Amino acid sequence: MKVVTANLLCDGRVAYLASDGAWTDRAENAVRLDGEDADAALFAAASRAGEVADAYLVEVDEAGRPVGREGLRERIRNSGPTGRTDLGKQAART
Repeated sequence: MKVVTANLLCDGRVAYLASDGAWTDRAENAVRLDGEDADAALFAAASRAGEVADAYLVEVDEAGRPVGREGLRERIRNSGPTGRTDLGKQAART
């Protein structure tokens, strides 16, 4: 399974494509797709150039968490810097 991820142009935040076509900041809330459906969703997201930049597919597990070689990268990308977790967007996460 894969999800579409990108960065929002309005503020640079990491975003994932939800089932309603909106963007969410949680990978586990993203729509999970396979095969041609994933490719079509990526193409559609990439064509929304006024909203997001650098859309790509990420492999996820059944709970929507990134897996594989990119898993660590995506966790850091979504959570923020690994040092000083008391600052920035990662401080607000529960």
